[in-house]
Amino acid sequence: MMRMNSRELVLLLATLAVALFGVSYLVVRPKAHEWKAMREEKAELRRQIGRDRELIAGRVQWAAQLASLSGLLTEVPEGQKVDVYWLAMMEGKAVQHGVTILRRQAGEEKRMGDVYEMPIECQDWEGDLESLVHFLFDLQSAGAMLDVRHLQVRPKSGAVLKGRFSLSCAYTRGSGTDR
Repeated sequence: MMRMNSRELVLLLATLAVALFGVSYLVVRPKAHEWKAMREEKAELRRQIGRDRELIAGRVQWAAQLASLSGLLTEVPEGQKVDVYWLAMMEGKAVQHGVTILRRQAGEEKRMGDVYEMPIECQDWEGDLESLVHFLFDLQSAGAMLDVRHLQVRPKSGAVLKGRFSLSCAYTRGSGTDR
């Protein structure tokens, strides 16, 4: 049997420690990225929980705001088509203010919770600046029902302008007919 002196024993322990550290590094290194990703995901989840708690805390305020705005929305009976109604409303306001709508098309009805939305794409309109401003103001004054999402204006000739816009019409569905 071979006997080791203290110097050889220290060198053996140091070699074993380095070898153990090297093996540990090789085993842990691939997992480090996963742990970092998990920490980032955990932080994001905590931020999301914080935002959700803020929304829940403001529930009463949001419910009150929804109640005040829902009275402004037109209620349309279930199953009734609404494109003709919104197109006629837009046309009436356009004629009233001297804006000529040459091409328009109603999009598909989209449901967002209790509220429905129908986009109307007006691909071509003409009018002067004053007529356009009054027309758009009248649309926006319709409360929560109508919203101009996109507006493009360019000159045609003289004081006449032309362009396109997207109008979003919001309403609720129910059994009533209070339009």
